[in-house]
Amino acid sequence: MHFDNDTDLYRVIGTNIKYYREQAKLTQVQLAEQAKISISYLSKIEASRCNKSLSISVLNQIANVLGVEISEFFKEG
Repeated sequence: MHFDNDTDLYRVIGTNIKYYREQAKLTQVQLAEQAKISISYLSKIEASRCNKSLSISVLNQIANVLGVEISEFFKEG
């Protein structure tokens, strides 16, 4: 995988997090609580124009709650 800029990277990650959250039938509030992050932070991550950098730790927490490999967040399409 290759991303031309950070904006594209964050957009893909946010889109994938939203996809897996919806597959798990979780609301943003539920995922944020279980991942121990704020709802406002999660909503910014999932926003299509997100420019918020993410730590690997936060991605790992979200992946663990959703039961997916962290690498799934970086896949396009």
